[in-house]
Amino acid sequence: MRRVIIMTDKVQGEYGEEQIQVLEGLEPVRKRPGMYIGSTDERGLHHLVQEIVDNSIDEALAGYCDTIRVTINKDGSCSVLDNGRGIPTGIHHKEGISSVELVLTKLHAGGKFGGGGYKISGGLHGVGISVVNALSEWLEVEVYQNGHIYKQVYNRGVPQRALAIVGDTDKTGTKVTFYPDDEIFETIVFNYDNLKVRLRELAYLNKGLTISLKDEREEKPRYDEFCYEGGIYHFVEDLNKNKETLFPSPVYFEEEQDDYSIEVAIQYNDSYNETIFSYANNIHTEEGGTHLDGFKAALTKVVNDAGHKLNILKENDKLSGDDVREGITAVVSVKLTEPQFEGQTKTKLGNSQMRSFVQKATVEHLGTYLEENPSQARELILRCITAQKARDAARNARELTRRKGILESTTLPGKLADCSEKRSELCEIYIVEGDSAGGTAKQGRDRRFQAILPLRGKILNVEKARLNRVLENEEIKSMITAFGCGIHDDFDESKLRYDRIICMTDADVDGSHIRILLLTFFFRFMRPLVENGHVYIAQPPLYKATRGKDEVYMYSDAELDKYRASNPGKFDLQRYKGLGEMSKDQLWETTMNPATRTLKRVTMKDAVEADELFALLMGEKPELRRQFIEDNAKLVAELDI
Repeated sequence: MRRVIIMTDKVQGEYGEEQIQVLEGLEPVRKRPGMYIGSTDERGLHHLVQEIVDNSIDEALAGYCDTIRVTINKDGSCSVLDNGRGIPTGIHHKEGISSVELVLTKLHAGGKFGGGGYKISGGLHGVGISVVNALSEWLEVEVYQNGHIYKQVYNRGVPQRALAIVGDTDKTGTKVTFYPDDEIFETIVFNYDNLKVRLRELAYLNKGLTISLKDEREEKPRYDEFCYEGGIYHFVEDLNKNKETLFPSPVYFEEEQDDYSIEVAIQYNDSYNETIFSYANNIHTEEGGTHLDGFKAALTKVVNDAGHKLNILKENDKLSGDDVREGITAVVSVKLTEPQFEGQTKTKLGNSQMRSFVQKATVEHLGTYLEENPSQARELILRCITAQKARDAARNARELTRRKGILESTTLPGKLADCSEKRSELCEIYIVEGDSAGGTAKQGRDRRFQAILPLRGKILNVEKARLNRVLENEEIKSMITAFGCGIHDDFDESKLRYDRIICMTDADVDGSHIRILLLTFFFRFMRPLVENGHVYIAQPPLYKATRGKDEVYMYSDAELDKYRASNPGKFDLQRYKGLGEMSKDQLWETTMNPATRTLKRVTMKDAVEADELFALLMGEKPELRRQFIEDNAKLVAELDI
């Protein structure tokens, strides 16, 4: 047997002790910013604000701060002001510099490693404000303390002078103003709405705390102020504002014990979706953890116990966790002295004692509520029994679809024009509105990596349907089979046959409706597709301008206005209302050619906001949709009816 040795080109250069580098101070942050803030895109940019706000929140948790003001300044910088104790201004005995300079220039320096400065804190690593400093073109810090105003200025993390007294004051607190470094970030323009969502969430989680947001960049400044005396009670109320609720008001309870506390708010609604948000020290634990496990276990036990006590459930009957959580909206917020998060991203709580603490508190308080309100308890249990029956029907439907080969079959739907490439990471599928456009797309595509699935008519509105009804819809079944990754509890991303799922619909009202129906389906039953960036919206052109032999496609009214301004004189203008109006060559050139097309990736910047919007647009209350249309009508530039 012959051995074949494949030689590769060697890397040019030496590798010895001289090549070993030690990054000092804040150098590691500027060298590898993604390690500290996740990314350098818009998400990472807004994370900077969150890091400073989190420090102010920690002052509030310690009982010294009740107001936080965030301002996007005219020059594009951002200021965060609080009325806490202020960063200590004295000289640090070991380092020989002011404590302000120490926490702003040294990683892992702070008051959250013990020592009694903070009992409860979300900032555990002491890197937050120093990272912001490192990634800012400039940063100014003002501390109001001891009757004085202390100030220090930094350029890209380097102090320009020592901390100095610049005035007198009778207030306390800290103000940090920073301007993000455009050498680091893809964009340095703050998005008001992104900040608003997170700050409102923090106000819910810290009852009585006032958080304001102001944008001074526009001629007429935007301003919002959040303060919720009821905390997460109001959070659940707002989450359910577009839905019919089972209880007249949320069930709320809180309990404190030694080094940890819990707040829970629960309310059921008429949807079939489970919405539970869990937090630990104000950090959204997206992957749950021990506190969420304890809550779910308690919920199942309490509802089953109530069912047996009211003789609605027979002795051997038992509702599952899925049954009792259908239609629930709940927020579980815990605060503890030494949180143990699993992983660097802090998305899962690992403290074992929180499971039993949360479970015990939930059993006690929710159990008492159901005992004191037997009519509501009865209504809840009957609803859970209905959910159980529907779940059994869905299970049977899944088994039926499996037997028919819809979920697991290698036989693809007949109307699917598949691609020849078998590596999923290179493949994409276009979901096309109508057979006519589907035919044009099939002719114009690149058969190697582009698949086409035409849909006949509008798919089922899944916001109003349980899984068994969803699996009966022919167009949805075609998508499930084509994607290959299953649905709902059976979803397996590793089996996904296409890396990109592209919704391509007409640029009219019907096209928009089909698009939102598809997105609702992905969000409710295949959410990882959206979370992991597999779903896209194709952008077909709105106009074609022809002058002689020259043809120019435009994708928005703004592009048309720009064309008119730069091309005076007469030209022929065509407004595309449907994909079927284009030839296969035009469709390829404008919408399907990776070199020239425009795709918009569908993201989940905020799951709470997304859930609210889908419930509003696709739910049972037409008056709310009417209000939404009236509020946003002024934003519509052109409407095809």
